[in-house]
Amino acid sequence: MNMGTRGTGRWLAFAWLLGIACSAGASVKDVREQVEASMLVTGTIIIEPDGTVGTLDIDQRDKLPEAVAGLVEKAAAGWKFEPILVDGAARRGKARMSLRVVANKLPNGDFQVALRGGHFGDDAISPEERQKRNDSVRSIKLQPPAYPGGAARLGIQGTVYLVVKVARDGTVADVITEQVNLGFVGDERLMQQARDAFSESALVVAKKWTFQPPTEGAEAEAPFWLVRVPVDYKMPGKKPPGYGRWEVYVPGPRQRAPWMQSEQGEDDSPDAMVAGGVYEIGKGRRLLTPLSG
Repeated sequence: MNMGTRGTGRWLAFAWLLGIACSAGASVKDVREQVEASMLVTGTIIIEPDGTVGTLDIDQRDKLPEAVAGLVEKAAAGWKFEPILVDGAARRGKARMSLRVVANKLPNGDFQVALRGGHFGDDAISPEERQKRNDSVRSIKLQPPAYPGGAARLGIQGTVYLVVKVARDGTVADVITEQVNLGFVGDERLMQQARDAFSESALVVAKKWTFQPPTEGAEAEAPFWLVRVPVDYKMPGKKPPGYGRWEVYVPGPRQRAPWMQSEQGEDDSPDAMVAGGVYEIGKGRRLLTPLSG
């Protein structure tokens, strides 16, 4: 979906200027090629027994640009999920939705808005209700990591997406950085240094995390469990963009843990998950059709 420059030039100009300000040696051409504007859109969907979307409820729709809300609504009309089975019968179900929306500038000056990734969680329940459930992995202690000194001095922000292998006693058996997204644009050397610094910081503290394994349900006897945990690095005192606002977004390369099976978590997009959550791999709703609808 394309949208004209009216009403959008201001925010993309801000994103572009921020990238220039933080750049270290990158040419203007390089910056323009890398920078994207991005936002997370959340909501709830009702999945019908045949896998189609019966109801779409976008959180705070009035705060979203109309082009974004319209894009999500149009895409959802074409979604079809793997049916939700209860005792072998397809049932109606409710799930949480989180979508990564990006905008890129076109040669004619307009902007193209697209869905980059999505995550559709298990039954939509509150955090309080989830803490009472015994059929999924829950966090006990997730100590936040320290901000890397070099990144802090430069005002660099980013998000690290971890995949954690939870042992049967709730400790971390292994952990890998699946992806690191940055909130600035620079030359590749500086950007890789920033990714490495954020990754190392997150991995050090993640090894000390503890979880409550499931004690009920089909996965209670599993030898281990895999969860995704997004970790945000935001500068103290720097107010993050509110819901429905664009921010600078440079996605990093995605890697797979050697102890993950090929199909595990493949349908999920790590950077469509909201930071602060714990997402058990394999518990999401599987989309059978393209995300774009």
